[in-house]
Order: sequence, then structure tokens, then C-alpha cells
Amino acid sequence: MGDLIDEYRAGGVYDEMATSERSIRSHYREIAAALAQLGTDDLTDRAERLSTAFRDQGVTFDLDGEERPFPLDVVPRLFEAEEWGMLEAGLVQRVKALEAFLEDIYSDGRILDQEVIPRQVVLSSPGFLRAAYGIEPPNGVRVQVAGIDLIRDEDGHLRVLEDNLRCPSGVSYVLANRRAMARILPELFTGQSIGAVSDYPARLAAALRAAAPPGVADPKIVVLTPGVFNSAFYEHALLARLMGAELVEGRDLVCRGTDIFVQTTEGELPVHVVYRRIDDEYLDPLQFRPDSVLGCPGLLNAARAQRVTIANGVGNGIADDKLVYTYVPDMIRFYLAEDPLLPNVETYRLIEDDQRREAVDRMAQLVWKKVDGSGGKGLVIGPDASVEELEILRAEVESRPRRWIAQRLVRFSTAPTWTGEALEPRHVDLRPFVVNDGERIWTLPGGLSRVALAEGGLVVNSSQGGGSKDTWVLGGPTGGHSRQPVMISGERIQGPPLQLGPRHPASQQ
Repeated sequence: MGDLIDEYRAGGVYDEMATSERSIRSHYREIAAALAQLGTDDLTDRAERLSTAFRDQGVTFDLDGEERPFPLDVVPRLFEAEEWGMLEAGLVQRVKALEAFLEDIYSDGRILDQEVIPRQVVLSSPGFLRAAYGIEPPNGVRVQVAGIDLIRDEDGHLRVLEDNLRCPSGVSYVLANRRAMARILPELFTGQSIGAVSDYPARLAAALRAAAPPGVADPKIVVLTPGVFNSAFYEHALLARLMGAELVEGRDLVCRGTDIFVQTTEGELPVHVVYRRIDDEYLDPLQFRPDSVLGCPGLLNAARAQRVTIANGVGNGIADDKLVYTYVPDMIRFYLAEDPLLPNVETYRLIEDDQRREAVDRMAQLVWKKVDGSGGKGLVIGPDASVEELEILRAEVESRPRRWIAQRLVRFSTAPTWTGEALEPRHVDLRPFVVNDGERIWTLPGGLSRVALAEGGLVVNSSQGGGSKDTWVLGGPTGGHSRQPVMISGERIQGPPLQLGPRHPASQQ
């Protein structure tokens, strides 16, 4: 296939493209051949054009106070339709169980009464909000969109790393990646049948309309953003535009009685669905942080009265708690009477004395995470930590075990990544996006593959210097989603040229 591919050397873990015998996996052969024909100089030029296109479109993120284009690798990540179908079934199962869990703990608490999950685990979680108790979504859906992070382990098995059910971020990169790749690297798409991603905004809009209060035939949807200084503002603006919704800040909303209105040049207009992209604690200063200027006073009471729907639901953060994550397989068995289709990564519950002792004894071999951490912050990778760092961590874990979990260090899969001179293996994860309209749970074909650009690095977050890959699902239809060649004129995904400032404290996942 040429030097570019022949010289590729996968590492000592499962590689998405190459087998341990250095042969190319069947679903990667056409891509490998196309890359070999492009050659080194051409790939370098295409990579620079991708970076320039993202900078011009405002597809950037803040890193140490500097706005940078979100790195997009020239080599896509590929899934076969059969594997994706199995993955999709596992995601649907997981979202169903998590939806049932959220409904249960904010009402009857059956799973707590039957001690499937210890009551104190839920009540002590930073994501559990008593203010959410009794809020009944009109169509019973609290998770309109979920972002479930997965990795592929050393044996090639997909495992769930964590759940994101508050306001999962990153789908704008999926849309922008596909559009940029189709324009700048059209050769890669020749002869390929790839699941289109352009349906996502319509699917999300339909789920939000379905969540409207009873009796509202034509609901008004707004996207609530913290503002231009939030690192995900590009995504907020893009989704609002593609859904035909209004992009608003908290100061644009007003509550009168139990009704919410948006202030416009035409006067005040009623709002029925708030797709919020700010965290719970900033949503309503009457219920949460009184100093918040990002939300709308009275919003929660309006939701409780079913005059407005907040999506995703208030209080969903309990399901994002990394200790609660360890009980999701038990939730699946309890609520669905099924065995989990997607396994978790092996995790220690440090609130249990025997597990904590074992984990502390193996401290230098494990990965340590705060239960409410995100974006790679607070992460301690045992083998890379100094003796002093581990001693500080040991004291913290012993004194406050509820704040931490420990996981087996998974050397998750690598994928060929262009470094500017050659294709080299880099570790990748995957965030699929799952949309629930109350009648059907739909999975976006592909999702966001994030890549650790540093050699041997295991942290893929953009805030830690990671990048992304366009993610393709090849072959037959998945989840009822129609297939079409990817040279799609309808995938007009170009966001406004926004200049973004530093991350706002109302963080996104």
C-alpha cells in the first residue's frame, strides 16, 4: 500500500486499523489505500487546511487562555455496521435504565428501599438535588440527550468509561468534522457508504418538541447558554441555528407566575422548552446559587408546575456521579431484568473498606478520579504520579473516600493518527450521542472520537491537549437511520465565525 501504511507500527495494545500480525483490518483497507495514494506532502497540506478551516469557522477551544482550532486528524475512525449495531443496543439499554433510575430516586425510591444501591450513596452525591424531587417531565423523559463515554480495552472489547446526562457537549465537533473532511479529503469517501450525521439537529429538536408541556401544539424552544465566554458557545449557537431555536441567556428570560417568557423586540413571548447548556447550580438563583446571573429566577417552579420543560432534566447529575456509575449494571438488572450488554471498566468503590484497602495497596497501578470530576481535571494516573503526589492522594482518599473512585488502568485502543511526518498510533475514546423523544431512543451513527495527541498519552480531553477524529459507521442501516453516500450537499454544517473567550465557570461536560 505504500510506505505511509507499510511503516505504520501499532503499539502493544489493540489497534483500530492494524492487527497484531501487522495486517490491515478489512474495514480499513480502502481508507489505508486512499491514504497511501495521497502521500506525506499531501497529507501535511490537508491537515493544515483542516486547521485553517476550523479557525476561520470559529471551531476553537480555550487552552491556557489562548483560542486554538480544535485539532481534527486527517484519518477517520471506522466502525463496521455489525459492531455498531451491538454497541447501539447496549447504549439504548443503558439509557433506559438510567432514565428509570432518575424517575425512581426523585419519586418512590424503590431501588433504595430494596438496597440495590445504598441510600447513603445517593443522598451523599454532589449531583443529587432535593429541589428536583417531585418534578414530573410531561412525557416522562429526563434524558433528552446522553453522551456515554466508551473505550476499547486491550482485548478489543468496548467498555463504558462514564455517563454524561446533564448537558453533554461535543456534538458540534461531530457535525463540523464531517463537513470539513468531506470538503478537504473527498478522496477518502470514494465508494464508502457512511452513516450521515446531519440528522442530529432535527432529531434533537423533535425530542425537545415532544417534551413540551401538555396542550402545547407548537412549542417555543430556546437554547439557554452562559454566553460567549463559555468554551462550548460555538456548539450552543450552532445547535440553536440548526434547530431553528432561539439562543438566549438568562437575562433574556423572565418568569411571571409559573410561566416563562423570552424578551424580544416584538415583546415577551412564551417559552415552553428550555434546552439548557448550563449546570444545575446556575439555573435558578431562587433554588440554587443566589449569586447566579446565568439562569432565570422562578424557572424551577415553572418546571414543577409543568408550564415549561427543562432539558436535560434538573438533578440528572446524580447519574454522572462516578460512584453511582458502578451501580449501573445493577440498575439494568433491577429495572429491565436484563444482563448488561456493555460492561463498565473495573472500578473500586472506595467507601467500602475492603475495596479501599486493596486499591490503596495498589495505588501506583490504578487511575484515580473524583466522583464529580470532568474534563480530565483532578485525574491521577498512578504509574505517572510522583511519590509525593501519591502520598497526598492517599491522605485525601483515606479522609474522604466518597469523593473518589479508582479504576484499572486500561491501555485503551489506538488508531493511526497523522503527526505531521508519519502515521503513528494514538489512544482514542468514543462519545456516542443518544437522543430520547419518549417514543424511540436513537443513536447518532458515529459520535465523537477523541484522540490523545501526545505519544503514549491517555488523556483525550481538548482541555488537556487532545484532538478528535471523524467517526464513520460503515455498511447497512443502524437504528432506523437511513444510509447514503457521505458526499451529501444537505450536510451544510458551518457555524458562525465566533471568537470564544475563556471558559465560563458554568462548565460543560
